Parts: sequence; C-alpha cells; structure tokens
Amino acid sequence: MISGQKLWQRAKKVIPGGNMLLSKRAEMFLPDKWPAYYSRAKGCFIWDLDNRKFIDLSIMGIGTNILGYGNKKVDEAIKRTVRKGNMSTLNCPEEVLLAERLIELHPWANKVRFARSGGEANAISIRIARAATGKDKIAICGYHGWHDWYLATNIDNQSNLETHLLPGLAPNGVPKCLGGTVLPFEFNNLSQLESIVNNNELAAIKMEVQRNDPPKKHFLEKVRKICDLNGIVLIFDECTSGFRETYGGIHKKYKVNPDLAMFGKAMGNGYAITAVIGNETVMDAVQKTFISSTFWTERIGPTAALKTLEVMKDLKSWDEITKIGKDIKLSWKKMFNQHDLEYFETGIPALAGFTFNSKNNLIYKTYITQEMLKKNILAANSIYVSIAHKKKFLDRYFNELNDILKKIKKCEEGIINPQDLLESPICHSGFKRLN
Repeated sequence: MISGQKLWQRAKKVIPGGNMLLSKRAEMFLPDKWPAYYSRAKGCFIWDLDNRKFIDLSIMGIGTNILGYGNKKVDEAIKRTVRKGNMSTLNCPEEVLLAERLIELHPWANKVRFARSGGEANAISIRIARAATGKDKIAICGYHGWHDWYLATNIDNQSNLETHLLPGLAPNGVPKCLGGTVLPFEFNNLSQLESIVNNNELAAIKMEVQRNDPPKKHFLEKVRKICDLNGIVLIFDECTSGFRETYGGIHKKYKVNPDLAMFGKAMGNGYAITAVIGNETVMDAVQKTFISSTFWTERIGPTAALKTLEVMKDLKSWDEITKIGKDIKLSWKKMFNQHDLEYFETGIPALAGFTFNSKNNLIYKTYITQEMLKKNILAANSIYVSIAHKKKFLDRYFNELNDILKKIKKCEEGIINPQDLLESPICHSGFKRLN
C-alpha cells in the first residue's frame, strides 16, 4: 500500500471523516488507491509521500492556484512578511492597501471586510444583509459554504441543496427554528424567484453569477431590479468565479453590480484570504452588529492577495486560463465525438468539466482516475486551469484519455462489463459518511 493510503487509513481513525474538506477525501477520487497526501507542490506538479511526481490536471488546490503552485513572486512576498513578523498588537497596513485595490477594481463598492475562508465570507455577507434590512429570510442559488444559515436550507427538505451541487447534506446540528429562513431557487428561473419574493420578506438574494450555463438574457438585470423594487440586498458569491474571466468578479462581464460580493480561492494563490466588498449603505451595517475575529488580522493573507493581484495583472492570467480552458473543452468535444460517446460540459472554461451521459458515469470517472494515476497524472472529469498548464502537459493528458475512451466505448457497446475496468471501489458522488 502506498504511504498516502496508509496515512489516510490512520487519519480516519483520529479525524472524523478523515480530513477537513469533503472535496479532498480520497474516496472522492479513487478509493484505496488515491495518494491522498503531498510532500511538495510546484507549478502544476505534486509529489506524494513516496516522492512520486504527478501532473495535477484535476482541481489544483480546489481552484486556489491560478498562478500555479508555489508562484515565486507570491512566495517571496510571503517570506519577507514572515521575517518581519506576521502578527502583532497593531494592524497590518496591507489590509488597507488591499481594500483600496479591490475597490479600484470594482468602483461600485466603497467598503471591504476580510476573512480567511469562503464560508466565513458568505456568513459575514448574510449577517450584514440582515443587519442592514432588519429582515431574516434569504433566497439562495448555488453553493455558499457550511454555516448554519446556509445548511438551514435543508431543514424543511433534505434534498433542497441537491440541485446546488450538494447531495447528501443533512442539517443535523442546525437549529430547527431556522427552517424556512433560507429559500432555494434555480439559476435562470426568474418565475421561481419572483414567487419567493412575492410570498416572503427577504433580506437578501444570494447567488453565484455563473457556475455552468451563462445567465439568460437580462436575467441578472431582472434580479437586480427585483432587489431595487423590494429593498432586498443583492449578493454575488464570487469566491469560485472571481478572477477567472475578468480581472475581478465575473459580474463585470455581464455589467450588473451587486450590493455585496465575496472573493476567495484564487485571490491569494493558495494562501488563506477572502473578502466581502460592498456599497457603503449596506456595508456600514457592520457597525450595527458584531463581526470580528483574531486571525482575520494576520498579515500573510493580505500580503499574498496584493502580490497575487499584481502578478495576475502583469500576466493577464484571466485571459490565459480562459483560453486554455476553451481549448480543453474543444479537445474534449472532438475526442468524445470521435468515439461517439455522449457527454455534457460543466463549468466556465477555467473550471472546465464534463459528465458522461451514461448510467455508468461514476464507473467511467473512476476508471479515468485509475488509468491516469498509472501515468503519473492526477485527473478525473474536471480541470481547474492554471497558467502552469502548458500545452505539452495537456497533449500528454489527451493522448492517455484517447485510449481510455476507447475502452469506455466498448463498455457502452456491451463488449466489456464496466465493472471489470476497475481495480478499486467506485468513487463517491455527493458527501457520504466515512466513519
């Protein structure tokens, strides 16, 4: 057994669920075979505990590393910060500089608050919206973290979040009195949202601007109008989409401004930093409530974000990763058509993914991961793009994928039993319990 799997088995004995992030569980990739832990990472390469070197053509730190792992300029800025001291009784000046920079990139915003995770930033935005409006209920579309306010969506119906990428989330531990306070609607379904607004007093409408399909013509504009007419705070969650198609939020592409927006993931290129930005009227509600945390004042996160934004601007990284992602999607299309396999695309180009249109989708996904791992490639059915994903690495990936799809086609034709392809259990979908 590889060292990573040995440690993973130990982890599940002492850490509930094995680790801190459901999306990184070994069972989500290749049960009993996934290397699970890394010793170092650079560019788009990861070394496991056995010093085996892999090309990461999967989720790149859950989408945190647009500039690749260990970007030299960002890391050098962090080293200088560590040498000077990361924490003190006084505030770090970098948070002011970063706030000014984010406002410069989003002129509709006047004020900024920082945190360290996307879940925190989303919770902060909800607290602000409720304080600003004096109302409790929230309409949501998309994924927005793990806190009580969000998971309360599933109190009345445990399947409410299934259409928001999150099957299997039980609201255990969330006060039942929060039932009915968070109301889900489907992306691009304006009539569904209008029904919620007409029958509830809403503090906020919180949504992702785009995850898969783009917004329908005038959809975002109509949501904006609904908020204006009803005194509702419009919140765009850009923790995932931010800095991938524009230099800032993807809402800039559609020319619709929210009242609040959140950024995270890519903003620090792997270092922990998130931001809530907003117009002055709404953001000043922070002063009416309590939002505060010791480690929101450390120095590494703001330093990393400032340098990351600088490097992004120099490289126009959003253009580069979008181009790479479009090329990946085009290559998938050609290859799937060549093998006469049905599939559908997911994600914006820089967060490219696909799903087999087959009852055996999870088997095929597992098989891809299994065979790619043998070739020292970490891959499944999505590629979160970074500027480190050079053509030669992608060419190698597609060369291997071609042979894999040949086998999958034979399964679809009934020549091969799909189960016979696997050397491990099928990967998980959704968030199943491990221990």
